[in-house]
Amino acid sequence: MTDVNVNSESLERLESEVRTYSRSFPTVFKRARGATLTDENDKDYIDFLAGAGTLNYGHNNPKLKKALLDYIMDDGITHGLDMWTSAKRDFLETLEQVIFKPRGLDYKVQFCGPTGTNAIEAALRIARNTTGRTNIVSFTNAFHGVTLGALATTANSKFRHAAAMPTAGVSFMPYCGYMDGDSSSLAFLEKTLTDNSSGVDYPAAILLETVQGEGGINVASIEWLQGIEKICRKHGILLIVDDIQAGCGRTGKFFSFEHAGLKPDIVTSSKSLSGYGLPFAAVFMKPELDQWKPGEYNGTFRGNNLAFVTATTAMREYWRNDDLARDVTRKGKIVEHRFKQLARAYQAAGIEASERGRGLMRGLDILQGDLADEIVADCFENGLVIETSGPEGQVVKCLCPLLISDDELNKGLDILEQAVKRQLDRLNSNQTRKSA
Repeated sequence: MTDVNVNSESLERLESEVRTYSRSFPTVFKRARGATLTDENDKDYIDFLAGAGTLNYGHNNPKLKKALLDYIMDDGITHGLDMWTSAKRDFLETLEQVIFKPRGLDYKVQFCGPTGTNAIEAALRIARNTTGRTNIVSFTNAFHGVTLGALATTANSKFRHAAAMPTAGVSFMPYCGYMDGDSSSLAFLEKTLTDNSSGVDYPAAILLETVQGEGGINVASIEWLQGIEKICRKHGILLIVDDIQAGCGRTGKFFSFEHAGLKPDIVTSSKSLSGYGLPFAAVFMKPELDQWKPGEYNGTFRGNNLAFVTATTAMREYWRNDDLARDVTRKGKIVEHRFKQLARAYQAAGIEASERGRGLMRGLDILQGDLADEIVADCFENGLVIETSGPEGQVVKCLCPLLISDDELNKGLDILEQAVKRQLDRLNSNQTRKSA
């Protein structure tokens, strides 16, 4: 691991120990453009992290930046509580015309606090208030946030233990692939809902990610997702799709659930919704679920007018046709091919490994968190920022900007490939010495 940059002394001394990314990438970044980060030593890094999926259109996207600067220079509203503004109207009208209507979706929009976990909290309350039921079904390896309600739906014990109190109101079920075959987990869910002795309280909603990002790039099959929706419709249970990381084009469709043709009752969105890294979250719900009384779900930062501007520009620039979606799918196949090659290299060395993902949400699972950490450190040394995910941190995860050039994408993958080669050479060398 690189020594901590000397210019980071005050940061290390004053910032809480809870910090994470600065431990993996110990340098002080000062500038970013597109898929490139630059630190104070003027060293460039290709960014395969992209704000944990927040920067789908890259750092300082010039089209979004111009719209934002024009708005600021015209003294546009920066903060307006939940008052009506021209920026909000432009966003909602564009969302309806460019995103909702072409997909046959009819949603009301709730602006909550500015983070994904705020959107989950709001969605859970909508489901509970409108159904009169309290239980929520979530899934193994799920991650939905770390505020108390969202944390109750998050499976990872590392986060749950940090709550400092018991979480409640959630029943966990096996996610697609957690058991043998898709149908077994669906059958288990159906059985628990119909068996009065299952111990599972009848739920208000089923909450899921179509691709579990923090859980390790676990991809739900189309058939499994459709099976979940059928169960929801059969039993009068609301379907909530957490599209916070997988949405806004990451999987090759604007909404990740489009691949399965789902029509969720509630959708949570954040991360790349603003398109520019600005804090912004929203809940999309079927109109009949909008039963709030004024002010029942309050907050000072409901809607971010600067984010309205960049989000509107992103939709107009990139989602009026399918060009970006097709390009994400094409680039995703490049990453898929390269990750499969790396998985085969590990397998040849006797290490179990596999590739997984959808679109440009891709993972290389090598089953051992220590090996994955070594890869991340080696990549950083050589100019690539990439992170891990999964219950043991064993999945090397690619979340590069969707607009990354082919040259940058392949250069980043080359850095990753060389890191894997060096690791395998070390492992083989160690094994040879042990055998001698």
